[in-house]
Amino acid sequence: MGSANRRLFLGTSFTTLGSGSVLLGQAADKVAAPKTSKDAEFEAMQRRLGAELPRFQPQTLFLTWHRDPTTTMVVQWIGTRGETADTTVFFTDDSRLTARKDPLAPVDPQAKPVTVPWRSVVPRAKYFPRTDFLVYRAELTGLTPGTEHLFRIGKSSPNWRFRTMPSRATDSFSFISGGDCGVNLAALENNRLAARQNPMFVVIGGDLGYDNGRSVEASLAFIRNYSTTMVDNDSRLIPLVPCLGNHEVDGGYGTRDKATFFYPLFDGLFPETGYTTLDFGDYLSLVLLDTGHTSRVEGAQTDWLDKTLAARKDHPHTIIVNHVPAYPSHRNPVATLGKDGKTVNGTGENQRKHWVPLFERHRVPVVLEHHDHTFKRTKPLVGGLHNDNGVLYLGDGSWGRLRIPRPDDQLHVMVKTSDDYHISLHRLEGRERFHLAMDHTGRVMDTCKSGQRRAGMVAVTG
Repeated sequence: MGSANRRLFLGTSFTTLGSGSVLLGQAADKVAAPKTSKDAEFEAMQRRLGAELPRFQPQTLFLTWHRDPTTTMVVQWIGTRGETADTTVFFTDDSRLTARKDPLAPVDPQAKPVTVPWRSVVPRAKYFPRTDFLVYRAELTGLTPGTEHLFRIGKSSPNWRFRTMPSRATDSFSFISGGDCGVNLAALENNRLAARQNPMFVVIGGDLGYDNGRSVEASLAFIRNYSTTMVDNDSRLIPLVPCLGNHEVDGGYGTRDKATFFYPLFDGLFPETGYTTLDFGDYLSLVLLDTGHTSRVEGAQTDWLDKTLAARKDHPHTIIVNHVPAYPSHRNPVATLGKDGKTVNGTGENQRKHWVPLFERHRVPVVLEHHDHTFKRTKPLVGGLHNDNGVLYLGDGSWGRLRIPRPDDQLHVMVKTSDDYHISLHRLEGRERFHLAMDHTGRVMDTCKSGQRRAGMVAVTG
C-alpha cells in the first residue's frame, strides 16, 4: 500500500476535513479519530480482566441492505489486502451468545464448555476508485426476523451486534431520516443524536459526504464518521439506507460513472439505475428515487415508479425518498426568465409534473425530501391544495448544512419552516405513522402524523 494512500485512509475523519475538503497543510497521518471516555473505560476494563484487545477493528465498517431487511444484512467495510489474515464474516443468532451478560460476573468453574454454531460468508472484494483500497462486502442471508445477531470478521475482531427487522407490520419500530450531511461537527452531533434514538435504520436522502464525485477524502470521512458514531444504546450497529444526491456526482448531473464513489459502495442496492425500492416484508417499501443526477426524472424512471407504486398498493407503508424537493423551502419553485431570455425551470417542477400525480394516484402518505438545507413540513397535498388525506412532504436536508427558508411561500403549501440543523424520527405502529423533527440539541421542533393509504378517500384525476 502506498504511503500517500495509507495517510489518506488513516487521516480522513472529521478531524482532518473542513466543509468537505482536506485542510491543506495538515499532516493527515498524525491525526486520529479521538476516542471517547466510554471507549477508554471499556479498554481499561478489558485490560484489568486480562483480555487481549481485538486486533482488527475497521473504522469504515457499516451495515446496509440489498434485499429484504427482515431476513438479510450486508456487512461492508473499506480496507486493504492483508490487513487481517482472514476476512470471513462469521455470524450467529444463538441466544447463548447474543444474551447480554455482565462481564464482571463470576464464572462458574463447574460449567461445561458449549459449542455454538456460527455460519460464515466469504466477502467479495473490489477496488475503491482512485485508491488501492478494497471494498469488502458480505451479504448475510436466511436470517431470523426481529432477532438479535452477532457477527465478527475472521478470528481477531470483536463481536458486533445487529437486529433484523420484524416480520410483521403489527410490530412498532422507528427509523431516522435526513440528508445533506457533510463531515462537519454539526453532522457529527446529529449522528450521535440519531444513534441515541435507537432507530432500526437510518435513511440519508443524498449528499452524504459532499465528495462531488472527486474527493475520496470526503467519501471516506463520511463512512468513518458513520461507522464510529452510528451505534445505538444497546451496542447495535445501525444500518444505512442511502439515496443519490447531486453532491455524489461530478458536476451534479451526468452518467452513472460520474457518481465515482457512491455506486462502488451501494451498487448492491442500485445495480443498474439511480432508483430502486427496498421492501421490508409486505409492510414497508422505501422507494428511493434519483432526481435527475444519473437517471432522468421523466421517461423510464417515471414509468417504473408508476408500476412500482401500483404493485405495492396493499402495503400499509410506502414511503418515497428523493433528493431535490418537489416543494422546495429555500430555492425558487417557479420558472423564471434567464439572462439569455430562455425559461429556467423552478426547483422541483419536473417532479411536480411527472411524479406528484403518481404519488397522489397511488396514495403515497409521505415523501422525504432534501437538498434545500432547511427544516420544512408541507400541508398534506392533493393537486397542490390542502387535503387532510393528501401527501405529506417532509424535509429539507439540514443534517449538517444550513440555509435560510424563503420568506415567501410561493406555492402556498408550507406549514412550518426553519433554519435549524435537524433529523426526523419516524415511528410506525401498525398502519399508523408518526413523524417527529429534532434539532441537533435534541429539542423537538415539530410533530405530525401522516394519512392512511385507503383507496377512495381522495378523488384524484389522471
